[in-house]
Amino acid sequence: MAKTLTFKDLNITFKPHPITGDLIVTKDEAAIKQSVVNLLLTNRGERFFNANLGSSISSLLFEPLDYGTAGMVSAEIENTLKAYEPRIKVLAVNTVPDFDQNGFDIELIFEIIGREDVPLNVAFFLERTR
Repeated sequence: MAKTLTFKDLNITFKPHPITGDLIVTKDEAAIKQSVVNLLLTNRGERFFNANLGSSISSLLFEPLDYGTAGMVSAEIENTLKAYEPRIKVLAVNTVPDFDQNGFDIELIFEIIGREDVPLNVAFFLERTR
């Protein structure tokens, strides 16, 4: 009988469970997706006691909106996840500049290491907010 790995993380909202009062837990695929998004949206130097954790994607948003910058964003995503998320293997990062919305459409495809699941897909829109 094959044994599958399970993953648990605290939910990012930190809301208590209505009955038990414990913090809500995010499990398996949802936990890993939450971790991936948190890593990518954390700037380097933001975390106390671990200044290298995070990515420099936000600094790339102030570069010209073109396919060259899209390639740099893809490389930064791959490098960040390779360094800080050992539970996954990145299969593809598709970054396309959206000239009308002034940002990047990003599709990340990865598989969870140690599980026989189908590859997971995380898609989001990345834009500068300042």
